[in-house]
Amino acid sequence: MNYKRIVKTRKNRFEILKKLSWVPDSIMVRMQYKLKMGFWPNFKNPKRFTEKLQIYKLKYHNPVMPQCIDKYDAKAFVEQKGLDDILVECYGVYERACEIDWNNLPEKFVVKKTTGGGGLNVSIVKDKASCDMERMTNRVEAWTRPRSHKPSTGREWAYMGIEKNRVIIEELLEDPSTDDIIDYKFFCFKGKPFCVQLDSNRQEDHHQNYYDTKWNSLGVHCTYPEGPLVEKPKNFEKMLEVVSVPLLSSLEHRYILSVF
Repeated sequence: MNYKRIVKTRKNRFEILKKLSWVPDSIMVRMQYKLKMGFWPNFKNPKRFTEKLQIYKLKYHNPVMPQCIDKYDAKAFVEQKGLDDILVECYGVYERACEIDWNNLPEKFVVKKTTGGGGLNVSIVKDKASCDMERMTNRVEAWTRPRSHKPSTGREWAYMGIEKNRVIIEELLEDPSTDDIIDYKFFCFKGKPFCVQLDSNRQEDHHQNYYDTKWNSLGVHCTYPEGPLVEKPKNFEKMLEVVSVPLLSSLEHRYILSVF
């Protein structure tokens, strides 16, 4: 069953999941997997990466995870690893919209809820002069309202410890050759990069491509269709270096920084 055809918007899907917060995690994780994959997960003898991820959500409670899921607090973690040079410039972090002085911000920037929200709580401003700042202020105010400690929609343990809803405003990263904003995600196993997920054109016609560590296309796709092939980034070797084991001090932190 394609549940996305029944409940078409991500926002509505999230609202339904919130109303089902009373369902135990172990049951809800299985139900969500069945809806997404079309079959029940095998937790006794898992073979698929996706099955192991569900077990990971239920069983792995590393105390550093709450810090690393917060887009602002994670910066301190990265700095502790000696990687502050890779961090995007931060213009400020705020607990209320009224704290933000929009006039002091550059013409281009990104506003995000520090704890994410499935991509729903992100606003990209490419031209402040043409942006409806009153609407933006209202949006930020909605993001920072106090929330009850209900289970996360994906039943991810680390999100349960969130005490504050904040927003972070950062530098807008753009490719000078295109208006697109490309997102790279590294899949690491035992602290070593295995493949890269590349998301492009997320705002209009979302595409996903997968490459190995030699930048060979794997010819597969996941949630979104495969897009045109993209040239290897100029700093790709540096990216691999950052997410690899030698820069990390303990096995506990390898997964966290690799995903970050």
